[in-house]
Amino acid sequence: MSALVGHPILAAVADIRGLLKGVAGANPTFMTVDDKAAALRELVAAEAQLVELRLRVLADAGDLADATGAKDTAGWLAHQTRTRFSDARADMGLATVLDRERPVLAAGMREGAVTLAQAHVIRRALDALPAAVDTDTVTRAEAHLVGCAGEFGPKELGRIGRRVLDVIAPEIAEAAEAARLADLETAAAERTRMTMRRQGDGTTRISALVPDAVATRLATYLEAFANPRAQRGENAEDAQTSDPFTRLPYPRRMGEAFARFLETVDPSRLPVHGGDATTVIVTIPLDSLRAELATADLIGAGLVPGDDLTGDRITASQARRLACTAKILPAVLDGTSLPVDLGRAKRLFTPAQRKALLIRDHACRAEGCDVPGSWCDAHHLDPWHTGGPTDLANAVLLCPHHHHRVHDTGYRTDRLPNGDLRFHRRT
Repeated sequence: MSALVGHPILAAVADIRGLLKGVAGANPTFMTVDDKAAALRELVAAEAQLVELRLRVLADAGDLADATGAKDTAGWLAHQTRTRFSDARADMGLATVLDRERPVLAAGMREGAVTLAQAHVIRRALDALPAAVDTDTVTRAEAHLVGCAGEFGPKELGRIGRRVLDVIAPEIAEAAEAARLADLETAAAERTRMTMRRQGDGTTRISALVPDAVATRLATYLEAFANPRAQRGENAEDAQTSDPFTRLPYPRRMGEAFARFLETVDPSRLPVHGGDATTVIVTIPLDSLRAELATADLIGAGLVPGDDLTGDRITASQARRLACTAKILPAVLDGTSLPVDLGRAKRLFTPAQRKALLIRDHACRAEGCDVPGSWCDAHHLDPWHTGGPTDLANAVLLCPHHHHRVHDTGYRTDRLPNGDLRFHRRT
């Protein structure tokens, strides 16, 4: 180190650290507002200049890794400077690009006009340009984004970067964007994955990597299920209090919406599987179907890998609830586990009956609930599994929350004179 103390970079670093030590005890409390604003702007610019200098040295430090036996320069940097390896790796990539391909971006950082965060965004935007775009156009795109850095933050720069060709080369923008999207869609199709694994606590973790368009469609569908609102008030505060779902965190609402979405899928529109449209079958002993506390089995155990402590068992009350709405067939078994009855889809209310219920009930018939009827289930007052008919006189509309409640053995349900249902927790 002593042999290099005269190098201009080391001398500059020594001067900078010396100056910073000189203000180590300075108290910003006594600065004016204008001085604080000026200091913050200048410090950010100075930081950008220091980062550019660090990246410039990093880009030329390959011999450092060789000399120390490190795997690569990023690994040496993370270890020696006690930083995260992911950050060191990202900085190493940016340093290499600035040194070899992006002189305009490097100059912007050297002048303090582009921060590290902005530089990463600009680099990604330029890397995302289609390979068919010529070098001159890429250079003009780089200059345009660096110029925008003086006015826009990283998030806005990202949006500008995605449409930069519309500004600097509109004559090729459409074709270039189409080529880029085609490449992305091909790569997305090849990377599409979905896995499910039992957690052993009654839940299953679902992880998926799907094309953006598929994710947008799913999010749109789930939002419809996650936001059943009946606006009562005219202002936002009234609307917030009238929505019974706003009390739940957004991820929880989306998870419940996913479950609801699967329950309302029409199996007749699914591919034929094993000679029949895909159907989920619940097997349950006759005595269990009539009991308050009992269990049922979903045919299909083993389709989802992982812990088998819970498998595909559900409560009898859940089986009764599913029998009201979803195309799930309850197979009732006798004492020898032989089927004595196989439910038919005719237990479900017809579309015409659903429309009639919507006209009659308008909303959920639970006392005090105003979830719109279009978001509700048709529930048998006299349970279907005990012989209750599927007709309008034996039906009410219940939102998903109260439909769960009516099948929850922890609650007692009373029917009020006006036909609404009132729930009481059992003691």
